[in-house]
Amino acid sequence: MAEHISGSEDAFVAKMNEKAQVLGMKHTHFVNCCGLDADGHYTSARDIALMSRELITNHPDIFHYTTIWMENITHVTKRGESEFGLSNTNKLLRHYQGATGLKTGSTSKAGFCLSATAERNHISLIAIVMACQSAKERVKDCASLLDYGFSLCKIYTDKQPPALSTVPVHNGTKEFISCKYEKNFSYVFTSEINQNNIQKKVVFQKNLSAPIKKNQVIGRLEYSYNNKKIGAVSILASETVGKAKYTDYLQKLLLNL
Repeated sequence: MAEHISGSEDAFVAKMNEKAQVLGMKHTHFVNCCGLDADGHYTSARDIALMSRELITNHPDIFHYTTIWMENITHVTKRGESEFGLSNTNKLLRHYQGATGLKTGSTSKAGFCLSATAERNHISLIAIVMACQSAKERVKDCASLLDYGFSLCKIYTDKQPPALSTVPVHNGTKEFISCKYEKNFSYVFTSEINQNNIQKKVVFQKNLSAPIKKNQVIGRLEYSYNNKKIGAVSILASETVGKAKYTDYLQKLLLNL
């Protein structure tokens, strides 16, 4: 696959290292694309978590495969076809509530490793273990980490954000434009939530001018907790407003006479 995409394994590995840097994987350097032990080939648990998050966030279809426990595989050779059963090496799928994946691995130097993902009550977590002594140990340790995470994490979703009024528009065919939130804001807290300490602030772009397209970002709703910013959601234009022409100004003038 590396040769097909990049022409050679070395060229593909170079792209792997470039992507690792983009993701902020500061303690990773790839030498090959198969993951086997090699001088200068290393990573960290945190970096594997970053890579795993990128995969499940931007390519959620991966869960269609990582949640399969057992599948029959047809092996085709010149001698004919043979079928055999293939079971998932991630035993959390059978023993841990909410397990969704993700990837096992083992080498003589790295030991038994696992990037485990799970979801409960709309909270998705990633647990990484490396250098375990056995496959059972990596499952046990990941389960402990996930239990700890789910016991701490609580999700806050703002289902009643501040009401939005129309916003003035300069040089447009309309003087005001209606708007909407892109989505409801959600944030995962790792401690008890005091909703009285959540602050919200609506901020619109200054000197908003036409043309404006429907669903264009024109502002944001900022959230803070104990005066520390925790995130924001975009405010979108609910309609399109074209740029006013000479005839629009003339028509407006005549209507005001």
